Amino acid sequence: MMLLHVQRIAVPFEYPVYFTEGVFSPGNGDLASAIAAKEPRRRHRVLPVIDGGVAAAWPSIADDIARYADAHAERLSLAADPIVVPGGEAAKNDGAATAALQARLDALGMDRQSFVMIVGGGAVLDMAGYAAATVHRGVRVVRIPTTVLAQADSGVGVKNGVNAFGKKNLLGTFAPPFAVLIDPRFLETLSLRDKVAGMAEAVKVALIRDARLFSWLSERAPALASGSPAPLAELVRRSAEIHLQHIATAGDPFELGSARPLDFGHWAAHKLESLTKHRLRHGEAVAIGIALDTLYAELAGLCSAPTAAAVLSTLEALGFALWDDALALTRGERGERLCVLDGLDEFREHLGGELTVTLLEDVGRAREVHAMEERHIVAAIARLRERAGKRAAAGAAGGARS
Repeated sequence: MMLLHVQRIAVPFEYPVYFTEGVFSPGNGDLASAIAAKEPRRRHRVLPVIDGGVAAAWPSIADDIARYADAHAERLSLAADPIVVPGGEAAKNDGAATAALQARLDALGMDRQSFVMIVGGGAVLDMAGYAAATVHRGVRVVRIPTTVLAQADSGVGVKNGVNAFGKKNLLGTFAPPFAVLIDPRFLETLSLRDKVAGMAEAVKVALIRDARLFSWLSERAPALASGSPAPLAELVRRSAEIHLQHIATAGDPFELGSARPLDFGHWAAHKLESLTKHRLRHGEAVAIGIALDTLYAELAGLCSAPTAAAVLSTLEALGFALWDDALALTRGERGERLCVLDGLDEFREHLGGELTVTLLEDVGRAREVHAMEERHIVAAIARLRERAGKRAAAGAAGGARS
């Protein structure tokens, strides 16, 4: 057999990311400009898909979108009233929700030149983006992320996905958005728990990419832990910029290789999410995963004890709990193996190829390893449990004194 030809195709992707305020205010032209960027003389059909949590927090949002469309009628029109979908991980766990959205896109005649405008948190962006990417092999998507996690991390990336067969993001696509618009006003209605949870991804990118950002996070931890708007908006912007730079320059935006440095801390996080049936927010699980892998790196001699101490202290100062009882769950007839360890095999399977895990050498500097010693993982978990116990005892003693 003779090789006839090696086909090479280069397809550039480009999408703008706007940092704006009052995205649906009629006088703000950013959304209309983003939609009409490539074909300014056309009137574009847009179908809004709204996270149920956003719809509840912003009761006027459907009317706001309608007024915006009227004000910019020369460039866009609504294909239908907004579709409201379940928020949170429920959006990704329910295959019926994805199928219903795909059916609606078909019924409305949404084609490859139409737009699905997704307003919501990361899970809704994932689910609706997956539905759009699989209709006509790709309806255009405009993302308007509304949570700290989505604005700082997933909302500016190129991935979509849903959970299936008990595994996170088993079904999904790589589909860059047409545009992303980040509006800090959406963060005003988040609970403090959700604000804090979203900060984990900023800590992650700071640790592996930007020591200055980590110092900034540490210094401003008290203000961030209280949900103060100005530092929260700055956290979002700086984290998003680092993510965008990584996607553009790291050479593997569609993750064809085995290395995924932006998944630092995620092998345990994904497993903890499933073990807790998503009682833990994604960011809360990531914070535990970062703490676990940092202690592992210390035990394995990769990073220093002061570095590990700084990482854990900053996470706690931001408001994260670094222990959950799911870490202690075991399986087997004698309960001899920690369930969270299965996350390593699942992580390798999701990546493909050999296991590749990112670990810290120092703040701002990371190393990839292809094996992890179970004894160090178990010891790191034990240290997290001990640390949590000491903090709880100290808190109880302080409460008794007061």
